[in-house]
Amino acid sequence: MRNFVKFLIRYHYTLLFLVLLTVSIGVVVQFNHHPGAAFFRHLTAVSGSVEKTASSFTGYFDLISENRRLADQNARFLVQQNLSKLHRDSSVVSIADTNTLQRYTYLPAKVVGNSVNRRNNFIMIDKGALDGVEKDMGVIGPDGVVGIVVSVAPHFSSVMSLLHEAALISAKHKPTNQLGSVVWNGTSYKRASLINLPVHVPLKIGDSVITSGFSVIFPEGIPIGRIRQFKPDQGDYYSISIDLFTDFNALSWVYVVKNLFAAEQQGLIDEQNKIVQPPTGR
Repeated sequence: MRNFVKFLIRYHYTLLFLVLLTVSIGVVVQFNHHPGAAFFRHLTAVSGSVEKTASSFTGYFDLISENRRLADQNARFLVQQNLSKLHRDSSVVSIADTNTLQRYTYLPAKVVGNSVNRRNNFIMIDKGALDGVEKDMGVIGPDGVVGIVVSVAPHFSSVMSLLHEAALISAKHKPTNQLGSVVWNGTSYKRASLINLPVHVPLKIGDSVITSGFSVIFPEGIPIGRIRQFKPDQGDYYSISIDLFTDFNALSWVYVVKNLFAAEQQGLIDEQNKIVQPPTGR
């Protein structure tokens, strides 16, 4: 109480000035139409600006929440698609009275780091080992193939982008199912090359290129790009340029692809690689 009294004594002139100023403004506003209207116009403008700013911040965080919700919905949708199932002929094998087994699952993740203008580009996502992400899992986006997980931390993962000299995606020419591989040519983030496609394959500008499904990483049929131009190369193969479906400069949300049968498939591949070829002439 003593400190409060000291405060009043010390600042009584300032406090008296503020009281008189408030009373004066009130009198002017109440008994003079034009100043009063101007005052309330300014007050309304300031109040509106504050509310607009607050609304913008609220809308921003609502948008983040909505994007995450949509990503979760898309992941659930992908799981239900045929490309995510292991199809079986029930006339031969029947497991749990179903013709399909879940083969792939999809984990939505937000892109928190990305590059597109280097020779070897990487993407960082906000999901890691604690979320079930493992090395060598595929990553796709809303429009197609994005890359492959190469390093995993508890909460984050590093993805080797398709825009990397070491990226080699098993692909096929959709109209004919002819196999090839997609590699980045190191120039534009919008384009890549389809290699190892024989020149006897009939091609057209605009033909789609998709994943082959012949690896343990990506399901069959994930979009990669569209043929931009082609010409016979030296030898028996085409030189093909494709426009990528994924806009790597605008990536926001992606999906980590988990192949539930990856260990089984990889085990067989490893066994195949151990087989010694028999001597010739036998």
